[in-house]
Amino acid sequence: MTETVITKTIYLRATPAKVWEYLTDPEKLAIWFHKPSAPLTDGAYEMFGTESGDRLIWGEVLVAEPFTRLEYTFSVTPMAGQSSTVKWSLEEVAGGTKLSLRHEGLPQGEDAFGLALSLDGGWDEHLASMRASLHNT
Repeated sequence: MTETVITKTIYLRATPAKVWEYLTDPEKLAIWFHKPSAPLTDGAYEMFGTESGDRLIWGEVLVAEPFTRLEYTFSVTPMAGQSSTVKWSLEEVAGGTKLSLRHEGLPQGEDAFGLALSLDGGWDEHLASMRASLHNT
């Protein structure tokens, strides 16, 4: 069976430093994703729903290389204790930043496919929100 991996790439009219803020700063993350209790730069983290306040995502930051690469483990309740990995890469391009996402290590099998669909659609929505916010600032 082929491993389920979600990959996305978007182009943003913003510097890698500005995009990095949107990936690591709690106030910026709250705009387009979920708000962590602390910056995503080192160690364990938790993210909470901006409206509900409920803990939605948790894990550990594995790599934080400012303006180029961020990696962290990623768990949500439907994963039943399993952990996946989210890897972000930022590349400066003429006029802005190429931002790539690789979400790997997701649960496998027919029963887990609904989770993969949900995460895939969620990333699309969240990245569109990030783009909208960055392009309107």
